[in-house]
Amino acid sequence: MAQTVIKRALLSVSDKSGLADLGKALAARGVELISTGGTARALRDAGLEVRDVSDLTGFPEMMDGRVKTLHPTVHGGLLALRDNDEHVAAMKEHDIGAIDLVVVNLYPFEATVAKGAERAEIIENIDIGGPSMVRSAAKNHGFVTIMTDAADYAELLQELDAHDGATSDAFRIRMAGKAYARTAAYDSAIASWFAFGDAFTNPLGADALKATPFPDTMPMAFKREDELRYGENPHQSAAIYVPQVTGTRGVAQAAQLQGKALSYNNLNDADAALELVAEFAGGEPAVVIVKHANPCGVAQGVSLIEAWNGALQCDSVSAFGGIVAVNTELDGATAEAIASIFTEVVIAPKVSAEARAVFAKKKNLRILECGTLPDPRRDGFAMKTIAGGMLIQSRDNGAVSMDDLKVVTKREPTAQELKDCLFAWTVARHVKSNAIVYAKDGATAGIGAGQMNRRDSARIAAIKAKEAAETYDWPSARTVGSAVASDAFFPFADGLISAAEAGATAVIQPGGSIRDDEVIAAADEAGLAMVFTGMRHFRH
Repeated sequence: MAQTVIKRALLSVSDKSGLADLGKALAARGVELISTGGTARALRDAGLEVRDVSDLTGFPEMMDGRVKTLHPTVHGGLLALRDNDEHVAAMKEHDIGAIDLVVVNLYPFEATVAKGAERAEIIENIDIGGPSMVRSAAKNHGFVTIMTDAADYAELLQELDAHDGATSDAFRIRMAGKAYARTAAYDSAIASWFAFGDAFTNPLGADALKATPFPDTMPMAFKREDELRYGENPHQSAAIYVPQVTGTRGVAQAAQLQGKALSYNNLNDADAALELVAEFAGGEPAVVIVKHANPCGVAQGVSLIEAWNGALQCDSVSAFGGIVAVNTELDGATAEAIASIFTEVVIAPKVSAEARAVFAKKKNLRILECGTLPDPRRDGFAMKTIAGGMLIQSRDNGAVSMDDLKVVTKREPTAQELKDCLFAWTVARHVKSNAIVYAKDGATAGIGAGQMNRRDSARIAAIKAKEAAETYDWPSARTVGSAVASDAFFPFADGLISAAEAGATAVIQPGGSIRDDEVIAAADEAGLAMVFTGMRHFRH
């Protein structure tokens, strides 16, 4: 590809960041500036001479600016191959001047959706002329330089200085690839809104859209936020991407206040912790400790330090090197307690000045401030790649209340047992299957996760509870008098019997097994109270 000295530039941007400085730098290099609407005004306000696109095309901007650059004079100047005699002849015949540089960023569609704008405003922020110019310039990158990101302006000017007013082939190719990635993400964001978000703003209502929530083509628009040190293991590379359009804040949007860079595992575990602690938003202070994406201790208390102690006492061995999430402002006393053991990440809606001072002594400890907790009942999709494809499902945002519980045993649960049942059930839905969770007085007593059968999960959780009792010199394990939750039904009575042997007095489970009668009979024989939820929470 032959280098082309940049003599004419077309600038049309929504984001005016760095525009004036760029315009001045180009003008100083003798580049003619062509522009439209607000961009032209901004350049003139900076004291620059600018030629309107309407002068170039011979047509005024019309239809509230919808039509201004969609014209052969513009696209001919972008698409013409400068080394093709026929193209050059056509340019001369139709008085089309070459455009060597295009600086365009698109209407803020994603931001307009994110702020909750009305449908009409969202539609007006679907850019047509901008993507058309971007694609034309990027296609003809052998001669035309396309810029879609203000962060690249400085490098553009360095290129011009290094190549006598031209840009290198490598630079133009890279910017063209970046431009197509931008238009692809932009179109994907628009398609996503039509497929999903438009159900809430379409004047015809959700019924006007397809009955299935899964479109024929799944549009996804994600932008790389950062590259990570490595993936789950050092030989794997990794990065974090965030959606172009989102109204949800989470780990990906949290501010890191201190500590080493976050790893793939840090982010994955912090997400698991934050999603669980969000279940207790607006309630009593709550603490969640996560290890390898599974909670190893969860508790509520009248104070955050009390909740911390309750969560830690469930499994202090697994808590070493864990992730801690809290549902309220993190205070200094709780920070002191957390800092007393090795912790990888702490995440909270807000971190007090006292807590920051405590954590500052642990420079490698990663502290995240997330602001608003995510809504655990929010809609959305969960995605998982498989060989040759991707599985997509709606989020598991189901929940049960006291009114949803069906007592199936002879003995009715007490008010405290019901409260412990719901607490254990809330935690169990965030534990990898097969999941068994014992809870008592607003704290987990034992957690069994990820086993191939439910009986083993019940036994492992009981073993952990027994070890905790030995560690803290309690007279008995906290599973005695506890409620036990199972994320799916007991296919046999053996898992329930194991829970009874650990001292559980109440059981919460979905029900629905062909052996429900056998399991209920075993519960009655053991004197247990048992409730069915009718809802399963597998988590793989």
